[in-house]
Amino acid sequence: MEVLDQGIGKLFTDPDPDHAREFFRKKSRKLSNKLMSLQKAVETLVHDGEYLAIGGFGANRAPIAACHEIVRQGKKNMGFAGHTSTHDFQILCAGEVFNRCDIAYIIGLEARGLSPNARKYMESGKVEVTEWTNYSLAARLKAAAMGVPYVPTRNVMGTDTFKYSAGKIVECPFTGQKLMLQPALYPDISVIHVHESDIFGNCHIRGITIADLELARASKKLIITCEKLIPNEEIRRDPSSTVIPFYLVDAVCEIPYGAYPGTMVYEYFSDEEHLKEWISVEKDPEKFKEFLKRNIYDCKDQAEYIEMHGGIIKMNELRMKEFLLHKEVDNA
Repeated sequence: MEVLDQGIGKLFTDPDPDHAREFFRKKSRKLSNKLMSLQKAVETLVHDGEYLAIGGFGANRAPIAACHEIVRQGKKNMGFAGHTSTHDFQILCAGEVFNRCDIAYIIGLEARGLSPNARKYMESGKVEVTEWTNYSLAARLKAAAMGVPYVPTRNVMGTDTFKYSAGKIVECPFTGQKLMLQPALYPDISVIHVHESDIFGNCHIRGITIADLELARASKKLIITCEKLIPNEEIRRDPSSTVIPFYLVDAVCEIPYGAYPGTMVYEYFSDEEHLKEWISVEKDPEKFKEFLKRNIYDCKDQAEYIEMHGGIIKMNELRMKEFLLHKEVDNA
């Protein structure tokens, strides 16, 4: 197969499926109790220098509690998949967790605006970057989940995004058409927040999953944070609803409101006031330093964090807002 062109970006992970299989072959597939605290999960499974990926989509169902804990524990020199990444990216930049990044959607918090601190960090020269698109990163995870070194797509070609990617353009041996090869992406460690899980890691997700099902299958290690633990009997009553099976999972952490201040679809809406506060306070480095100290470094866990920002009263308001939003959609 002839390579017609290739990007100048650096490939931060090894796309060879046989190398990945050497790891997966040794990974336990036992139906064992994986329940542990988030602090322990991050301490034992997230290591400096590894490549990290975060589940969710934008501010929806992102494992924010886990991002706080990763920063709180001072993890450094990691790689990061900036795939539909908003507030999670903002948090990880605040802790300077990563020094290399595959970028697709970063810095922006969608309609809320840009994160001043994330932009400052990405412009500091401390982070090595390779460019992709959201679809490219999803395709790369799909390749890894399939156990192949790449998948061919028809996007990105002819753009500067391709130029600064690590992809290759080839001639299709069947049609003679040009295709871009998206190299497989195997994260060392990923975190996905779900609606429900049993103690073994069988998970239910409601609403959009984007690339999380592929992410779960591509990841060498996987931490699941869940809104609610459910009995294994409930999983067995409806096995077709299990979208992430236990044998992919290394740790299960029950974290109610684990996506706060983001949205957990069908559970609670985002805390827009607090997200605006993040963007606003970032404009003053000294105020932001104190803000991080109060909200992350001196904050024990997600429960304490939520209590600082309105507690159960605020969460009930956000639950009602989410309920009313879906009621409007249903009645439309």
